[in-house]
Amino acid sequence: MKQKILLSFFLVFTTYSCLSQFSSNKAEYQKYEGLYDFYYDEDTDKIFLEVKDLNKEFLYVYSLSSGIGSNDIGLDRGQLGNEQVVYFKKAGGKLLLVQPNLKYRALTNNELEKKSVEQAFAKSILFGFKIEEEKNGTYVIDITNFLMQDAHGVANRLKRADQGSYSLDLSRSAFALERTKAFPKNIEFDVALTFKGEPKGGYIRSVTPNPGLVTVAQHHSFIELPDDGYNKRVFDPRCGSYPFSYYDYATPVEEPILKQFVTRHRLEKKDPSALISEAVEPIVYYLDNGTPEPVRSALMEGGKWWNQAFQSIGYKDAFQLKILPDDADPLDARYNVIQWVHRSTRGWSYGSNITDPRTGEIIKGHVSLGSLRIRQDFLIAQALMNKPFGERDDNHDAMLELALARIRQLSAHEIGHTLGFAHNFAASTNGRASVMDYPHPQFSINNGEIDFSNAYDVGIGEWDKAIVAYSYTVFPENTDEKKGLNEILQKAQTDGLRYISDRDARPSGGAHALGHLWDNGKNISEELNNVLAIRKLAINNFSMDNIRTGEANSVLEDVFAPLYFFHRYQTEAVSKIIGGLDYNYTVKGDGQNTVSVVDKETQQQALASILKTLDPEEIAIPKEKLILFPPRATGFYRSRESFNGRTGVAFDPLGAVETASNNTLSFLLHPERANRLTQQKAMDKNQIGLEDVVSSLLDKTIKSKSSDGYIGDVQKTINWQVLQELMALASSKISSPQVTEIVLFEMMRLKTWISEKKINPTNVLIKKELESFIGNPKGYERKTIAPKIPDGSPIGMDCFN
Repeated sequence: MKQKILLSFFLVFTTYSCLSQFSSNKAEYQKYEGLYDFYYDEDTDKIFLEVKDLNKEFLYVYSLSSGIGSNDIGLDRGQLGNEQVVYFKKAGGKLLLVQPNLKYRALTNNELEKKSVEQAFAKSILFGFKIEEEKNGTYVIDITNFLMQDAHGVANRLKRADQGSYSLDLSRSAFALERTKAFPKNIEFDVALTFKGEPKGGYIRSVTPNPGLVTVAQHHSFIELPDDGYNKRVFDPRCGSYPFSYYDYATPVEEPILKQFVTRHRLEKKDPSALISEAVEPIVYYLDNGTPEPVRSALMEGGKWWNQAFQSIGYKDAFQLKILPDDADPLDARYNVIQWVHRSTRGWSYGSNITDPRTGEIIKGHVSLGSLRIRQDFLIAQALMNKPFGERDDNHDAMLELALARIRQLSAHEIGHTLGFAHNFAASTNGRASVMDYPHPQFSINNGEIDFSNAYDVGIGEWDKAIVAYSYTVFPENTDEKKGLNEILQKAQTDGLRYISDRDARPSGGAHALGHLWDNGKNISEELNNVLAIRKLAINNFSMDNIRTGEANSVLEDVFAPLYFFHRYQTEAVSKIIGGLDYNYTVKGDGQNTVSVVDKETQQQALASILKTLDPEEIAIPKEKLILFPPRATGFYRSRESFNGRTGVAFDPLGAVETASNNTLSFLLHPERANRLTQQKAMDKNQIGLEDVVSSLLDKTIKSKSSDGYIGDVQKTINWQVLQELMALASSKISSPQVTEIVLFEMMRLKTWISEKKINPTNVLIKKELESFIGNPKGYERKTIAPKIPDGSPIGMDCFN
């Protein structure tokens, strides 16, 4: 009994000591008053939070206020983390920060039914806080350790990128008070975190002063959730929006439990009955005030295009773009921000947002624009223009204007994502109907010169107006909203607008005949012919006058790279026509074509165009141009955007051919495409099949009339790539048995053809390789790997946007 009394006394004394310690020092702490009041103790670098309302939900978001600066690692300044609905719950002497499971719900008035779903699926307790003080229902907790954890997963990201093993070093971490703030509806915390470890990769070494100590700034936001005045809008697969979804287990059995809605900002008319009305609260975006001119003006101009779409549905100035105030924080939840982000290499720009996980309402849009991107667009113009620096070195206005035209498009595109809109990769074949496509510069040839005047479109597209209408139209009272939304989509369909998004447009696995990345033209095969003609003219014009006086020839080689590979994206697009499909995201009764195979004539036209990219006369760098590319000078080393080759320090023209031909063949002979070709031929004997593709390919390459000298070696380089890609196709684990059988048969025929021809050294090598393959087609291993193609436009990982 005596021991129990002593223990009780000890606990009471300890609790009293803690309470008195905080209370006695409270006056010395720096106080912040906002959504939650909190205190900063400078002596211990700790933050204490006052919690008054238990079990009240709010939004927690983590992000990076300063990043690492490497596109490959992917930890950018301004990068948002996951938003989470959370609440504080008391448990004994602790407050728990609880994240409920909002993916599974029961929207019903039956509380027991709600509880049954809550108890069926796991929730997450993000942190447990010891109660430092409790007074009149107000709890004081020390949240320092919560804020100084690696919430953004920096260490894991570095490990996954093979950059080394790192762990958080708290002795080198501290709060950043200049970005720690409190407001009535949100509080913001900023922490400088240092990660200590053993660097392993080149990416982290290239962007840090000491790669063993990597310091970034992590931001935490506690945000008041919106009121219940937001009205969700149903998602339709045809609408061009991102779906927000959850499962409602209170749904009647005859209806689906999966509920899907569009993500969008809250937007309401001041006068719902007026044809044109101002918004109750307009959507305002703010441009990073650190963005330099003339990029700043271009981003402002392009971003404002969206107001055209909102005007078309009866709003006046509903979308606005301003410069971010100097004292505002880009990560402050009160601001929709377009942030100018720097990296050591070019990288993707992307639009993300913070949404209410309960409803899908967009609370904050956040665009990250890679600052080096404009330089690549400038470089493309520099490569294609005829003697841009022939007379003077400051003759850059035309090149800069083309780059700025692309930046206007980029601004509109990424803002579109933050408004809730997905890509539309069919827009380029539909009269440039959307800024949500990836635009490739559209050039033409007039009077023997390349015309740049129509490189990029200006203004919002017709599809963009349709998606704004679907997501943001305010319907009059007593209107059937479902019917009204369907009418919007039916009108878009009647107007000939098409919508195809990411997965269907990707060049490897995608099969859609109209959905492509970085392409142009309604007839993309004809556009490839146009691109090749422009490429040829620009290469013939290419000279020392494509760089400034005093610049190294090594720079000239870098300017030439995007010109030589100028056809790469249109080639990817054309390859998708072969074995391609035309289909829509249909719903029952909408009258659209569900799915059909691309007709034979169109596929044959595509094949003829794509085979031109394997013509040695087309793909060879003219001999007279090779004197422009000496071994690279000291200080001008090759980068990921340079040509690769097999000749050491010397420029390798055959390596360039090998790379370009491999790029074409990797798409043309993709296993999934080959599988589709065999199936479409089996279903329609009059269709083009894999055997037709392989036969035409061999006729235009290995079986074509051989040349001597340089062009002859170019042909041999292409032939070897053709042979290896065909054998790799047959041996692929993805390829169907029918594909392997067809390729094996064609290789046996090729061996017979070679045996009947006069032997030359190339044919001896090909024949030997054929014998090895025929004996074990599924066990074939590629003998050589083509030099890697330089990183393209823009660069890096799968697109976020």
